[in-house]
Amino acid sequence: MSNRILLVEDDQSFGAVLKDYLSINNFEVTLATDGEMGLKEFTEKEFDICIFDVMMPKKDGFSLAEDVKKIDKNTPIIFLTARNMREDILKGYQIGADDYITKPFDTELLLYKIKAILQRSAVLENEDQEQFKISDIFFDSMLRQLRVGEKEYKLSPKENELLKLLCLHRNDFMPRDLALRKIWKKENYFTARSMDVYIAKLRKLLKDDEGLEIINVHGEGFRLLVKN
Repeated sequence: MSNRILLVEDDQSFGAVLKDYLSINNFEVTLATDGEMGLKEFTEKEFDICIFDVMMPKKDGFSLAEDVKKIDKNTPIIFLTARNMREDILKGYQIGADDYITKPFDTELLLYKIKAILQRSAVLENEDQEQFKISDIFFDSMLRQLRVGEKEYKLSPKENELLKLLCLHRNDFMPRDLALRKIWKKENYFTARSMDVYIAKLRKLLKDDEGLEIINVHGEGFRLLVKN
């Protein structure tokens, strides 16, 4: 069954193009062109994720999100906006946004973000998993032990947590900001560079397994690609 998206965008041409793109990628999309229409659709149907433009007539995206969260606080929300003011971004996250994307944006990146957010709840359900057998590796996160073929490694705490997140998201997009908040507890230039160092270390450890590859996704995150 396709995941259901509520898309609320007052630019009808852009909304129609985005709806078609998401529909082609196997999502069931309902398009509303103002905040009041969006709230009506949300109260009458069930949705797996919402995508709201911020600047809209009748009811702006922030007000709409607040109303949606009162009805169902667990519904994921992505904001789309032409404004990149720090105050707006902070307000969006304070309301409970899962992501905030500034126009113009890469639609493929939006697609990855949608899939990552939808997968996040499934990942949370499996967070207790400690052992992973993927391709030619065996990874025990409880013991911080990694075996690649005949070679065994003892991982550092951050290597261990980062590899576990990648394994839980295997073949899917793992957002950079998710890893930074979960492992480094903060998101800034220095923690981002630190994470890049650890990604490089994990790539070096996994290089002997040709069936695995950690790939960079548009600079926004990573994907543990399982080729076998």
